[in-house]
Amino acid sequence: MTDPIADFLTRIRNAGRAQHKHVDIPASKMKVSLTEILYQQNFINGYSILQDSPQGTVRIYLRYREGQPVIAGLERISTPGLRRYMGANDIPRTLNGLGVTIVSTPKGLLTDAQARQQNVGGEVLCRIW
Repeated sequence: MTDPIADFLTRIRNAGRAQHKHVDIPASKMKVSLTEILYQQNFINGYSILQDSPQGTVRIYLRYREGQPVIAGLERISTPGLRRYMGANDIPRTLNGLGVTIVSTPKGLLTDAQARQQNVGGEVLCRIW
């Protein structure tokens, strides 16, 4: 697999459109960090890490509001073919703060607001709204 983060986002998008209660994704440290940010920002109901294989699996419980998924959109920004790096002041806002932009920094994965507050830039991974 050349882009595991795009696969992560696509699995969540497809599960939301199909009205699934949860989605299982092969685990990695990056995916667990992304899932933790989604949980902190109230995009998902919760998650658990299953040890059903040597790699493990992240089970994400999706959140719905009036029958529609809370996650309306997911967009990958930095890709393996074209990396996007930005400074703390250049990180874009998603829908004027209604969504989040996730940034990979030397301090770990942060939301756009956290990166601006800590004055640290990095690779802009994706936007979620």
